[in-house]
Amino acid sequence: MLAWLNDVWLKLAAQGGETPAAHEAGARGEAAAADFLQKRHGFAIVARNWHSPRDRRDEIDLVARDGEVLVFVEVKSRSVDALVPGYHAVDDRKKRALRRAVHAYLSALSSPPRTFRFDVVEVGLSDRLPPQCMHFENVALFPKSYHAARQSGSLD
Repeated sequence: MLAWLNDVWLKLAAQGGETPAAHEAGARGEAAAADFLQKRHGFAIVARNWHSPRDRRDEIDLVARDGEVLVFVEVKSRSVDALVPGYHAVDDRKKRALRRAVHAYLSALSSPPRTFRFDVVEVGLSDRLPPQCMHFENVALFPKSYHAARQSGSLD
């Protein structure tokens, strides 16, 4: 029994802690969120699953344009009957990783955008219904004094 548990643990660790079903649900949720933002809100998707060159663990699910505003989007996919909503899964630890990733993305641009924001899209998944998307705009991620061109220190 212990050997079996150890094998399962090693497989999950090799996948970054995600089971194949969870990875599939995440990919399905991200596709639904991108489709929702494009068709319902007119966003232009700039990048999907962008990884920071500094730390490959830091990822931005979607980077989009809403008019002149650059939007960084965290997608949280959940079963429609999940006990914890996806919005609440963006905790302080996740926000620190997102701040690092967003800063790395902005730093890589030749001219950072004048305006950017952070949104969360919660996607409810069901076997019988199409994905249900809830869009939370302009979620607090950075301190009010943050400015991409002036930021040079740690974002933790």
